[in-house]
Amino acid sequence: MHHFRPETRASEASTKSDQLQMVVDLDEQTVLHDANDRAAESLDAYFAGLTLDERTAIEAIAMDMWEPYRLAVQAHVPNAGPKIVFDRFHVMRHVLEAMNQVRRKEQKALKKRGAQRLTGAKFLWLMTRVGKWTAVQRRAFRALCVSTLRYASAWALKEAIRRLWELRSIAKGRVFFAWWYGWAMRSRLAPTRYLAQTLRWHLENILTYPTHRITNAVTEGLNATIQWIKYASRGFRDRERFKLAISFHCGGLDLEPRAEKILSA
Repeated sequence: MHHFRPETRASEASTKSDQLQMVVDLDEQTVLHDANDRAAESLDAYFAGLTLDERTAIEAIAMDMWEPYRLAVQAHVPNAGPKIVFDRFHVMRHVLEAMNQVRRKEQKALKKRGAQRLTGAKFLWLMTRVGKWTAVQRRAFRALCVSTLRYASAWALKEAIRRLWELRSIAKGRVFFAWWYGWAMRSRLAPTRYLAQTLRWHLENILTYPTHRITNAVTEGLNATIQWIKYASRGFRDRERFKLAISFHCGGLDLEPRAEKILSA
């Protein structure tokens, strides 16, 4: 199965009290490996169980922009560079965090002057679809968008970067990012400038998305199943039993009874 076409993801699976690192087969939607932490050594343990041919057969690896993951993959997977895809949802979390930093700083400054322009508008800015908004919400949001608020600029940059994952080639992605990067650096917004530099540092493995078109969506679905396992079991006192339950429910085990031939002498 995963020996021939694994598209694995090294990721953090979180529950309320447990932090696990998982390797997931995106084709089969199964957990191949889990460990107790996010250290590179934990991912090394997974690769140690694969032969060179199996590691060479890996086609693509979706992961967070977590340096230990990248180093572990590069150490074990031949020609790993173009196979690594930094997960788009993880990238967008960084984008949203930069936008929120701008909002918090500007809102604090506005409140000192007695202005309330950003108060109560947080979720309007975070939404990407306006079809269900009321007429009042749409008018309020449009007024904010055309304002001189620094947060309006941060929001526009956030919406623009989404197009990066709609492009169909690495070359077009490179041209688009150069344009977006210039805009971000001219914005005079410290969080956005830092974000732009971070994305430029990781750009090569962000631009591999058009080639492989994989994300962590499968893993997030498995995370939901793992949450259910923990809830249904009312928790686990032993972490190893928790990992065993994950393997049982999410490991793609073949539990079909097999008929055995009875041979007579």
